[in-house]
Amino acid sequence: MHEQSPPRKRRYLFPGAVALLTLLLAAAWLAYRQAPAPSTAPRSTEASSTETPSAAPFKVRLPVKTEPQIHYDELNQDPAVQELMDRRGRQYGLKEGLDLIVGRDESVRIGDQTFSMAEIERLIALREGRIVENAIGENGAAPSTATNGLYGIHVVRPGENIWNIHFKLLQGYFRQKGILLSRWADEPQSNGSSSGVGRLLKFSEHMVYVYNLNERRLDQEITLIQPLSKIVIYNMDRVLALLEGIDYRRIDQIRFDGETLWLPAAQ
Repeated sequence: MHEQSPPRKRRYLFPGAVALLTLLLAAAWLAYRQAPAPSTAPRSTEASSTETPSAAPFKVRLPVKTEPQIHYDELNQDPAVQELMDRRGRQYGLKEGLDLIVGRDESVRIGDQTFSMAEIERLIALREGRIVENAIGENGAAPSTATNGLYGIHVVRPGENIWNIHFKLLQGYFRQKGILLSRWADEPQSNGSSSGVGRLLKFSEHMVYVYNLNERRLDQEITLIQPLSKIVIYNMDRVLALLEGIDYRRIDQIRFDGETLWLPAAQ
C-alpha cells in the first residue's frame, strides 16, 4: 500500500490582495490631487459653433413711422410739393388764401419750427371736448373731424389780422365760382347793419384755430396774432360744407346771432 503524503498547508492570499488594492487606490487618489486644474480658456470657434448659444435678453423693436414733412420755406423750390398743394386746392375749389393744405399724418416745417398735424389734431380734439382715442398703428393721431383728414394752413404775415385772412379766403373761393367780391363787401351797410359777408366772416372765427409756433399751443385769443410766429388752421371739410351752402345772390339774407349762422333756404 502506498503511504498517504501529509496534506499541504493552505496558503491564505486574501490579506495580501487587500493590502495591494489599498495601495493602488491611495496612488490613484494622489495622482488625482496632483493633476493640473482643467483650463477655463474659451473653446475654439469651431467647437463653440456647434453648441446652442445662450439665450440673450428678449427685446421688442417696434417700427417707427416717420411723418412726411412739408417745408414751407422751400415750397416754391419743390415742384412735386407745389403740384400736391395745387391738387388739394382744386379738390376744395380753393387756390387763394391758404399757403398749405396738409394731412393729419404729415408734419410741417416753418423756419426753424417743426410741428406735427397729429399733435395739433389732438389739441383741437381736447379744445372741443372730444374724447381722444388713438387707433393702433396710427402713430398717435387723434380721431379727426375732417373726413379727408386735411387742414388748410395760412402763415400770418406782418400787418394781417384774422378778419382780412378770412376775407381773402372767401374772395378766392368765390373767384373760382366766377363771382368777384368787392373789397368793401365786408363793410357795414348804409343803415349800419352788417353785410352778409361781414356776418359770414364773423361766424368763420368759430371755425378756425390759431396755433402758436413758439409756445406749441392753441391760442385762446385768436384776434391777437403775430406774424411768422402763428398760423391759422382751417378744417377743410367744415369750410367746404359752409361755402357750398351759400347762395351768393342771397348772401345779404344771412343772419348770425353770435353763435349760429342762419343761411337762406335753397330755392
